[in-house]
Amino acid sequence: MDKVLKSISYIFHPLLMPSIGVAFYYYISPRFVSQEIVEAKLFSLFILTVIMPILMFFLLKTVGKALTIHLVTTQERLYPLALYCFLLILVIKRVITASQSLELYYFFVGVLLSNIVCLTLAIFKFKASIHMIGISGLFMFFVALAVQFAVNITGVLAVVVLAIGGVATSRLHLKAHTVKELIFGFFIGIIPQIVLVNFWL
Repeated sequence: MDKVLKSISYIFHPLLMPSIGVAFYYYISPRFVSQEIVEAKLFSLFILTVIMPILMFFLLKTVGKALTIHLVTTQERLYPLALYCFLLILVIKRVITASQSLELYYFFVGVLLSNIVCLTLAIFKFKASIHMIGISGLFMFFVALAVQFAVNITGVLAVVVLAIGGVATSRLHLKAHTVKELIFGFFIGIIPQIVLVNFWL
């Protein structure tokens, strides 16, 4: 059971959530987008939101600004979160623009806002769950897409709800967060998406 709960934290890692959201958008969207563009977008996003943060972490670890990949303390979170916010701005400016897709653009604006809030809380020594921020924001985005495109994705939403429960259980089991930190993470992830959905739905 210990290995299963640990694996959940890695499978639903927050760095993967933006790429999953974009891949799902292109999968259910009725709008035609060439395969080449989809692949280019996903590749660019994977580089900027997964590979680059990992490389930056190892750089920060080398210079003593981060001790473990789990970012146990709020102090360790400051530089990775600030750099990730910068990468998200690059995504919004260069990869996913409002003229290309309002849905994805505001999804990433929401992800950026959630990370800014998380960074601000870390400055004030509060450690909200980044895992919960990532998966709850993804859940709200999926709900909004279902409404926007009038598609039935009840099964997918059920799986994501189960994943939210699994992530929460995993983080508690690993003693990575308290219940309060998980609840804060959930709302930090979901509220920006709820607010911003008004601009595109």
